[in-house]
Amino acid sequence: MINFLKRFGPLLVLAALVAAAFASGLTRHLNLDELRANHEALTAFVAANRWLALAAFMGLYVAVTALSLPGALFMTLAAGLLFGPWLGGAASLISATTGASIVFLICRTAFGGTLAKRAGSGLAKIEAGIAKDAFSYLLVLRLVPAAPFFVVNIAAGLVRIPLATFVLASLIGMAPGSLVYSSLGASLNHAFATGKEPNLSIIFQPQILLPLIGLALLSLLPILVRRFTGKKAEAK
Repeated sequence: MINFLKRFGPLLVLAALVAAAFASGLTRHLNLDELRANHEALTAFVAANRWLALAAFMGLYVAVTALSLPGALFMTLAAGLLFGPWLGGAASLISATTGASIVFLICRTAFGGTLAKRAGSGLAKIEAGIAKDAFSYLLVLRLVPAAPFFVVNIAAGLVRIPLATFVLASLIGMAPGSLVYSSLGASLNHAFATGKEPNLSIIFQPQILLPLIGLALLSLLPILVRRFTGKKAEAK
C-alpha cells in the first residue's frame, strides 16, 4: 500500500485537483472577457502590491499548467497586460516550465518504469532513440506546438528523458512564444482603455509564425546530421 501511494499518490492528487478545478468553474474565468471586466481592479492591485501580485500570479499560472487546464495562452496574455512584456514574459516562462515539470515528474513516477517493463526491448529501442535526441525533439515541440502543451508534458514523462533536458528544452523553446504573447498582452491595455476589440489574429501572421518555424527547423539539424552521419558510417 505504501509503495502504491508513493507511486500513484501524486497522480491521484493531481486528478482530484483537476476535477475540483472544473467543478468549481475556474476555467470559465480564464478568458479575455473576464480580464476586461476586472482590468481596472487588477492593474490597481498590481500597482499597489507589485511583487505580491507577481508571486500570486505565478502560483496561479503554475497551477493552470500543472493541472493541464485550458488557459496557458490566456495567462501569458494576462502576464503581459499586468506586468509588461519583459517581466510578464519571464514570469510566464518560469511558471509554465515549472507546471510542465510537475506533470512530467508525476507521469514518470507513475508510469515510466511500468511501460518500459511491459513493452520490453521494442520500447527500449524507441526510448534510446528519443533520449539520444531528446533536447532537439522537445525544442521543436516547444517552438512550434504541433501537439498540445499538456500532451508533450505527459509523453515526455513516459520515456526516460532527464529532467534537466526537459526543463532546459522547455525554457529555451517556450521563450520566444512567451515574449510574443506577453507583448501582445501588454497591448491589451490600450484596447481595453479605448473600448476596442483585441486583435489576437496577429499570432498567426507570417512575421510571427515564420521565425518560430525557422527556429524549429534549425533545432532539427542535430538529429538530421546524426542520422546522416550514422548511415554513412554503416555504409562503410
